[in-house]
Amino acid sequence: MADEVAARLRLIRTAGIGPVTYAQLIARFGTAQAALDALPTLARRGGGAAPAPPPLAQVEREIAEVRRLGARHLFLGDPDYPRLLAHIDTAPPALIVRGDLSLARRPCVAIVGARNASAAACRFARQLALALGQEGVTIVSGLARGIDTAAHAGSIDTGTVGVIASGIDIAFPPENADLQQAVATRGLLLAEQPPGTEPRARHFPSRNRIIAGLATGTVVVEAAPKSGSLITARLATEMGRDVMAVPGSPLDPRAQGCNLLIRDGAILIQSAADILEQIRPLDPRMVEAPTSRYTGPPPQDASDADRRTITALLGPVPVAIDELIRQANAAPAIVHTVLLELELAGRLERHAGARVSLQL
Repeated sequence: MADEVAARLRLIRTAGIGPVTYAQLIARFGTAQAALDALPTLARRGGGAAPAPPPLAQVEREIAEVRRLGARHLFLGDPDYPRLLAHIDTAPPALIVRGDLSLARRPCVAIVGARNASAAACRFARQLALALGQEGVTIVSGLARGIDTAAHAGSIDTGTVGVIASGIDIAFPPENADLQQAVATRGLLLAEQPPGTEPRARHFPSRNRIIAGLATGTVVVEAAPKSGSLITARLATEMGRDVMAVPGSPLDPRAQGCNLLIRDGAILIQSAADILEQIRPLDPRMVEAPTSRYTGPPPQDASDADRRTITALLGPVPVAIDELIRQANAAPAIVHTVLLELELAGRLERHAGARVSLQL
């Protein structure tokens, strides 16, 4: 099993292999090592060079460092992997976790909002988190300044989950180092990036989809238009989760994002009771998780004619995979195989909503 853990990490840490591709490779080849062995052949069929997995020594160092930090790796399919998170198409193949994983098995609500939030909004978020926690709800947030900090502070004694965009040993912002340590020791701290990874702009949307994926619903408390909090809300909507927002003054730019969410159909929230009314009772389907997020047919070998037909249908404009299947008049497994080969060759880009485009 130790060899397979290292192979999984090598596959996950390979540039160009995202959650969907990882799941398809495992579905087709059964083990991570078999998938690694197949990468050169698949990429050659896709018309490019194979991505280079990291050396075994590199992932062995990661495993040792995670243990030294008092954390551990958690893989999709493990019995204690968070069930709601396992439902999303882009569920992380591996997480690095510190703390009490049972908190993620309770009903979870995400509370997010502006980093430069008003004092009144921070107070409201803290009180909201406390009231929900007293009802047995775990609060999920991102350990950022402002609303995130208030949400964790209000739920640190009742159950809180922090999801960070850096390695699990990096505190960002630095002034939240003590809070992050408290979350790790009294709650649950999750990171997708390996230890030592500094937060980068591209990591935050990935972090946000984990926050939304862990929670039955997402509550936004103050957010400017085009903010990261609205990205989290959009992701929650795409996952079929509840999106809730606290209304604010139209004169305050920090309230514009929440007011826009409400205008577009988000649930108006004024108290913890409003949230509890939305999330209870839970839909039974929300507590039954698949063992893998890829539920389509395992990819299978495609002919050269299949590759030419499917590649010819692709271009720089994203197209839905279902539409490709219809127009190619090919079996879904064949289409997924060709897309997998193109992606491993560095020629395909995946987009939200199960859409793909060809990199010309």
